[in-house]
Amino acid sequence: ARHSPTTPPRSEQDPAEWWQAFTAAWQRAGNPEVAAISVAAQQHGMVALDVDRRVLRPAKLWNDTEAAPDVAALIDGLPGGRGQWAREIGMTPGPAFTIAKLAWLRRCEPDVWERVAHVVLPHDWLTLQLTGEIATDRGDASGTGYWSAATGCYRTGLLELVDGTRDWSAVMPQVAGPLDVVGSWGGALVACGTGDNMAAALGLGLRAGVAVVSIGTSGTVYTVSDAPTTDPSGTVAAFADATGRFLPLVCTLN
Repeated sequence: ARHSPTTPPRSEQDPAEWWQAFTAAWQRAGNPEVAAISVAAQQHGMVALDVDRRVLRPAKLWNDTEAAPDVAALIDGLPGGRGQWAREIGMTPGPAFTIAKLAWLRRCEPDVWERVAHVVLPHDWLTLQLTGEIATDRGDASGTGYWSAATGCYRTGLLELVDGTRDWSAVMPQVAGPLDVVGSWGGALVACGTGDNMAAALGLGLRAGVAVVSIGTSGTVYTVSDAPTTDPSGTVAAFADATGRFLPLVCTLN
């Protein structure tokens, strides 16, 4: 089901439109009975919630580039620069990454920033509507710029570059495993979902030595690996896929 189109540099949507589209599509499908459900969605976006889990402002999508001025400050703010970023999270941040969007939000909308209690990704927000629970997965977490696919941990020291006064452990969602049940909806078990490229890799049964070229509103080239990848140039990003393998992804081209 359709929702409002967006274009850079400000690419934003009201998350309520996603839920309206989901319910409309579900009804057209005949309200089917299912045993389990999970959500795949665009990576990197930022959905800011208040203490009552209400959306504070329109969600910034992956192709929103307003955070471009904030990226250089993030890279320079870490001793060791790009190389240290690559060692921390397997990649260097760009304007698409959630951490850059958080820096933009603090700089440009400080009144909203003060009310932020939770930060989730687009697919996490839909999981929240289904279950009432806040959770994410390894795949989408690895595209935020503050979670390491190699260690399986949040790197809160990177978030302190955005705001060193905040308790980030209370802001970030739990990272569920690929077989975890995060809640239920209408009798169906709900899994944690993942990002779009990771879901595609899983759906294709992608194996090491085989690469996928995806051409659409963005262009990506990706494969899978048993070992993590680090690239300080930012050309190759190291994500996790839905099964916990590593997904080296050539930087998205808009």
